[in-house]
Amino acid sequence: MKRVAILISGGGSNMVALCRSMRGDHPARPVLVLSNDPAAGGLNRAREMGIPTAAIDHRPFGADRAAFEAELVKPLLQAEPDIICLAGFMRVLTAGFVNRFAGRMLNIHPSLLPKYPGLHTHARAIAAGDTEAGCTVHEVTPVLDDGPILGQARVPILPGDTPDSLAARVLEQEHRLYPAVLRRFAEGDRTPVYLA
Repeated sequence: MKRVAILISGGGSNMVALCRSMRGDHPARPVLVLSNDPAAGGLNRAREMGIPTAAIDHRPFGADRAAFEAELVKPLLQAEPDIICLAGFMRVLTAGFVNRFAGRMLNIHPSLLPKYPGLHTHARAIAAGDTEAGCTVHEVTPVLDDGPILGQARVPILPGDTPDSLAARVLEQEHRLYPAVLRRFAEGDRTPVYLA
């Protein structure tokens, strides 16, 4: 049984979808939900599901990412995860942190990578006149939103879409895609998953 730690910064809707999927014959189980914000709503949701939680507030560390990550890694090492899932974790991790968990860290990003890495993906897709958007699960590497793609789901961009309306539809697909990719990844299969 693979051990999964999930890193969040906010409400944790993708974390909830992942944890709900890790039941029955699933090859993995959640062992920790970790946040950079002690007030993140997802921490309470994890506790309600009986999952251990921890929080390392990034704010006291200012721009010293290495010092923040030195503390962030402590609860991870205690939890001994086989897989780390970034699920709305809004801190850019250093190469040193990423390399420590190379090949074991996944992220979900709200665009069809390699298009629109970084922020404001839905507004950028609409502004570009794209006819579809979506989400991508990828392996985390030291380059932001650039690792091997493990899955994608697509949604049409509709006339009159706003960034918020598009984001809501993409989020529904994130909740389908991430659990599907995690299950396959936990089974040792890195073949990409593509959802319509």
